[in-house]
Amino acid sequence: MEHAIYLVTLVGTALVVAAAFSSLIAFRFGAPLLLLFLCIGLASGTDGLGIQFDNARIAYFAGSLALAVILFDSGFGTPLNALRQAAGPALSLATVGVLVTTGLFGAAAHYLLDLTWLESFLLGAAVASTDAAAVFFLLRAGEINLRERVRSTLEVESGTNDPIAIFLTITLVEIIAAHANPEANVLLTSLAFGFLLNMGLGAVVGALGGLAIVRLVDRLNLDHGLLPIFVLTLSLMIFAAAGAIGGSGFLAVYIAGLIAGNSDIRAVTILKRFQDGMSWLAQIIMFLILGLFATPSQFPAIMVPAAALGLFLMFVARPIAVWLCLIPFRLPRPEVAFVSWVGLRGAVSILLAITPLLGGLENGRIIFNTAFIIVLVSLVIQGWTVGPLARRLGLIVPARLGPLDKVELELPGSAHHELLAYRVAHGSPVARGERIPRWARPSLVLRDGRSMRFQDMGRLAAGDQVYIFVPDRYPRLLDKLFASRAVVDPEDADFFGAFAVDPARSAAELEAAYAPGLTEAEQKLTVGALVTARLGGHAEYADRVLLGPIELIVRDVDDKGKIMGLGLSFEPTAPVARVPVFLSAGEIGDRLSAFIRNWRKPTETQLAEARADEKPAAEKAATES
Repeated sequence: MEHAIYLVTLVGTALVVAAAFSSLIAFRFGAPLLLLFLCIGLASGTDGLGIQFDNARIAYFAGSLALAVILFDSGFGTPLNALRQAAGPALSLATVGVLVTTGLFGAAAHYLLDLTWLESFLLGAAVASTDAAAVFFLLRAGEINLRERVRSTLEVESGTNDPIAIFLTITLVEIIAAHANPEANVLLTSLAFGFLLNMGLGAVVGALGGLAIVRLVDRLNLDHGLLPIFVLTLSLMIFAAAGAIGGSGFLAVYIAGLIAGNSDIRAVTILKRFQDGMSWLAQIIMFLILGLFATPSQFPAIMVPAAALGLFLMFVARPIAVWLCLIPFRLPRPEVAFVSWVGLRGAVSILLAITPLLGGLENGRIIFNTAFIIVLVSLVIQGWTVGPLARRLGLIVPARLGPLDKVELELPGSAHHELLAYRVAHGSPVARGERIPRWARPSLVLRDGRSMRFQDMGRLAAGDQVYIFVPDRYPRLLDKLFASRAVVDPEDADFFGAFAVDPARSAAELEAAYAPGLTEAEQKLTVGALVTARLGGHAEYADRVLLGPIELIVRDVDDKGKIMGLGLSFEPTAPVARVPVFLSAGEIGDRLSAFIRNWRKPTETQLAEARADEKPAAEKAATES
């Protein structure tokens, strides 16, 4: 018995270490990290090293706990401004998008696999949710600076679509296991009522739980080493409590993390570091267990239809669902195309595919193997093309800041101030003599191993380490002061235009100088308000607006989305790759208007020609008379 404990511990830790080392390979070559985790699990399983693991209940239980940890960390790290910015598109994708994807994919699965309609929709529900962990790892590994609106949409969608896919999957499993064959209207009514109840209870428990976490952390004087464990345990209690009363535990834990992460919770720096580490560990464990549970020798029997379904999901079901969901929002076609392509499938899809096995369904193993192959196809094809596609669609923007060396230090007993340690970088504004704002209070400077008061140091030099007290939620201004200049790619040298434009200037001056064809109402606006209006009411860093012979580029925005800097270019950028199938509502309206105008023009032309013909005839008649 003792020997078995040592052996299991040795094998388990060796797998985790191997997965951790594989991250070095992924960061080096930009490979999908989660694909490596899965492959390690597959190589160690029944058809590999021979580790026997076929307990579906343990796999599902461990995967569910790991997913709860990941969702809490996802909510904890999602800022409210990102939620506000992308709430509409992301929630539409997380609700309607999941349903549409499930329906389209289920119809295709019914004809490609020997499954009933309900089993086909069950498979569709299992693979309907996206895996943001794989997406954002690839963005970080490839050093891709993606547009903030696109990034926020993908983050919020990934955090909110899992609970809906889980509800659909579990409900369909229960219906099939009970050998029920309800009519379509009865099934839809049951799903709608159950969905509202499940999500409603989950949201309420999550909100109350998040507030309770903040209150308990602030009131209990726990040791800093115990505090992160306390918060993690509370998050799992919220997950379990919501599920126990019939709510969505996954939605509850995400909302709890969202509320806790955006509050003035004590020791937020320590909590973020701990949550980040636990999230990595949870991903590694979940993918290793799911890889061990799979049996690759069973894949060849369904490889062709499963791969075809994976391609159908990537090229048909997901794009159609994204297009339908984003029609009400005036998003550019390249952004819609990128969101549709970045719907990577991952651990959640494999985890949900275990539920048919737990329910004892006859075709449970076929559903699991098919979902596993679809995830592999998605990670291989989409995982390696995220970066190139983002560049192809023109969604990469130059970095705002260069290298920044900063450490956030927690102040004992203080919830309203932070202590930041900055190392002065070469070429940074403070190294060039820029003053530190008055609301920031430098207290100590380390130079060449000596510590001195800030007042006695004189001008800061590169390499100095400065300790500064700042209010909580400090502005980004300090980061800009201590960061070195961003290294701009030669292709991006003119990205923001050759000239600066004051956003507070009148738009009438633009009309007088460049005649871009502004209306009288637009000329009464400021340049910043004009750009914001042309962008649909919200501007973000690196947005561009074409005005006749010139192009205005957003150089900077404040925390509230107000334009603080604009650039002007006389050479508008070449249009990015066109994606004709992804038309927004605004573009559809513009095309309909253009079609109506073009349709009316021939009629007006014919009337003008008729009048021209009538005029000589009338003149001739008058002459004869």
